[in-house]
Amino acid sequence: MVRAADRAERPARTSVWLEGKAARGGSARGGGQPSGLDRGRITEATVRLLDAEGMAKFSMRRLAAELNVTAMSVYWYVDTKDDLLELALDAVFGELELPDAESGEDWRDQLRFLAGGYRALLVRHPWVSPLSGTFLNIGPHSMAFSLRVHEVIRRTGLPPHGQMGALSAVFQFVYGFGTIEGHFVQRCASAGMSQDEYYRQAMSTIGEQPQFAAHVASSADLLEARGGDTVEEMRERDFTFALETLIAGIETMVQRG
Repeated sequence: MVRAADRAERPARTSVWLEGKAARGGSARGGGQPSGLDRGRITEATVRLLDAEGMAKFSMRRLAAELNVTAMSVYWYVDTKDDLLELALDAVFGELELPDAESGEDWRDQLRFLAGGYRALLVRHPWVSPLSGTFLNIGPHSMAFSLRVHEVIRRTGLPPHGQMGALSAVFQFVYGFGTIEGHFVQRCASAGMSQDEYYRQAMSTIGEQPQFAAHVASSADLLEARGGDTVEEMRERDFTFALETLIAGIETMVQRG
């Protein structure tokens, strides 16, 4: 266990995965460790709390209360809050189902599958997107996902110098789309409203503003053309169309050689 004073004196951290601490978990930490507690249980509780209460309310004391132990007991298994957040981040990437690299399935279908899974992860766990931008995110589950994505992109036929650009185009789009979607879902829940109720109220309020009324009226045809009776249906169509546009762009660049 690292004392609080030692933590304060340490230089800036890099990653729990680079500091030789990630593999030390388990229940056998030597004499004095809390019984019935291990790193896996702590990480699971962290994910639960982040899902339920978000990053703003998360603290080691809140986690300890959830586990019915003292905050110092948690520090038997993790040195810092950042270490724990990194472990939680990688844990949820373990929820992603990865297509079989040897299945012979078309790269387009595998790319759609991976993109859809990543989007769902960002919506299911809204705290993932800010943490992904904060930490290196190089845990085993995250790296397994990343490596599978690279394998799929290599099979597109793109030249090596274009593969990272294509990967960025697809997955930075998914990251942005899933982040906004996840935050919208969270905002609706916090307001005690369904997504459709929240959307109708917002559009009605905007439409009543003189400076926006003409724009809302001119957008009516566009909104109708989007299709779908609910916010989720409209969003699903937007995501599918955008992803297909990116896939078509990859195909075009392959043809150009």
